[in-house]
Amino acid sequence: MDISIVIPAYNEAESIPELTEWISRVMQENNLSYEILYIDDGSTDGSWQTIERLADANGHIKGIKFKRNFGKSAGLNAGFDNCSGDVVITMDADLQDSPDEIPALYNKVKNEGYDIVSGWKKKRHDPFIKNISSKLFNRVTRFFSSIKIHDFNCGLKAYRIEVVKSIKVQGEMHRYIPLMAKWAGFTKIGELVVQHQKRKYGKTKYGIERFLFGFLDLLSIIFVAKFGKRPMHLFGTIGTLSFVSGFLIAAWISYDKLAHIHDAVKARDVVDRPLFYLALVAIILGMQLFLAGFLAEMLSRNNVEKDQHHIATKLGFGGE
Repeated sequence: MDISIVIPAYNEAESIPELTEWISRVMQENNLSYEILYIDDGSTDGSWQTIERLADANGHIKGIKFKRNFGKSAGLNAGFDNCSGDVVITMDADLQDSPDEIPALYNKVKNEGYDIVSGWKKKRHDPFIKNISSKLFNRVTRFFSSIKIHDFNCGLKAYRIEVVKSIKVQGEMHRYIPLMAKWAGFTKIGELVVQHQKRKYGKTKYGIERFLFGFLDLLSIIFVAKFGKRPMHLFGTIGTLSFVSGFLIAAWISYDKLAHIHDAVKARDVVDRPLFYLALVAIILGMQLFLAGFLAEMLSRNNVEKDQHHIATKLGFGGE
């Protein structure tokens, strides 16, 4: 199969039929074999019933229904786990991503050798504040990740199948899939200017808070990528430095007190010196950090994650 199109959807019953027809027309015009995976993220507007109806009429459509709203990252992760095309396209269900861009994205991955191609909505039909926030977010992310793409937030992306099978998307980390892929060894990452459509139905599901929390998500993913498999390297190092610093300070205070006693010189009691308490805090904190690193190391070695607990129904996967 040439293409798997993964589309998370939350309360997009009005958009899904038009989007499906649009995708089907583009695929037929370009003679591409395909599957469409709709992931219903706990919709309450009849989106799942719409997907069921479309799947009955179109054998290219598959569906996954979540028990409740788990977020876009969970939707993408479920789609990645169940897709089978040589190239995986992700897009939003709100008709703001144009299916007409799919052949060009597919070509850059399949024929030009890219691991990932990210859409760049150079001209956005968004409010002024959202545009400015997005540009700031992308600039910060570009600086920390060293990935030279302009629009990390764009939902329209293309991946080689090996990429999506090698990463796990969780929390709200879908914005940073290129960064996760880079750390997994997929370094040929490009971008393509794509059209941004105005929303036709409903209202946006994202508020300004996603930009406020975006930087924290970036710090989280950097931490997980660098230390997720070896937490003792971080906690153990900081804990050891803290413990040794506290021990040396305490030893110096004790030596200073004993020297004054030996010389019969009156000196302040050890417990009257603020530095003594600082040393105690450093020693205790160092021990706790070292223990936290040890426990995190044990958990990372023994943790078995269950990725499918949120799925309620699967449609069109042959016997499931």
